[in-house]
Amino acid sequence: MTLARDEDRTPPPTSAVKPPVQFVTFEAMLPAAMALRAEDSGAKRVAMDPLNLLILSVLAGAFISFGAIFATVVTAGSMDTTSLPYGVSRLLAGLVFSVGLLMVVLAGAELFTGNNMIVMAWASGRVSTRALLANWGIAYVGNCFGALATAALTFLTAQYTFGGGAVGLNALNIAQGKTALPFLSAFALGIMCNALVCLAVWMCYGARTTIDRFVTILPPVAAFVACGFEHSIANVYFIPMALFIKTGAPDSFWTSIGRSPEGFPNLTWGNFLGNLMPVTLGNIIGGSVMVAAVYWFVYLRKPRLG
Repeated sequence: MTLARDEDRTPPPTSAVKPPVQFVTFEAMLPAAMALRAEDSGAKRVAMDPLNLLILSVLAGAFISFGAIFATVVTAGSMDTTSLPYGVSRLLAGLVFSVGLLMVVLAGAELFTGNNMIVMAWASGRVSTRALLANWGIAYVGNCFGALATAALTFLTAQYTFGGGAVGLNALNIAQGKTALPFLSAFALGIMCNALVCLAVWMCYGARTTIDRFVTILPPVAAFVACGFEHSIANVYFIPMALFIKTGAPDSFWTSIGRSPEGFPNLTWGNFLGNLMPVTLGNIIGGSVMVAAVYWFVYLRKPRLG
């Protein structure tokens, strides 16, 4: 038996070793690939266990409510003559409200308005109409429960008395404005709102990192809030919170803000439902038709042969 010589054991020169193939990239995905990703996401969401979907929907309602609480506090006192200009105040409200959708996307939750994007999977035949509507129904109920529960808990904290009652007064003014909207205006504002929300969700399909998602979500959400567009799930927090204040706040609160419950005549449960219906319908059209259906038609539609 011969022993191998030292030179026989010498590794090949570096130039002869091929570098490993890199499969990881941080480049954003292009729209055609985003469409496939959105379709797959829709199919997976519909296949989710209903109980899990309900729990995650409750979380989403709470997350959106946290954004609404943040926006209410940040803009409290904004109607004073010494406060920031209207546009600047609205911009701040939009920037802080975006924390709600950020938590939905990054923490993982099921938001009815974002789930309007499932239409892409439905249009491709991967999701049945019944399954689509069931997903929307469970998500909507869960979102509303989460938002209402958050509003009730926030009222119990007496947080509306902070700032000498400025937070509560702002909550009342916000809801008073929403419940005064005519049906058609609320409907159109709902369309505009969810077009922007679903554009944020759509662009997230091209993101690869948490920072990507953060930067992607912030501008569209800030835009819809700053412009005064209407989000159905957010309104399930905003309006009931104001109603809880109107019917349950002590006299000391009304004395501190120099107002009375009678000064907010539009704040009724009937007007709350009158706002929620057109806004919800508008949200569905804005997300399903103006975003999901359009991108499905462009990137996933099967071309006709011949």
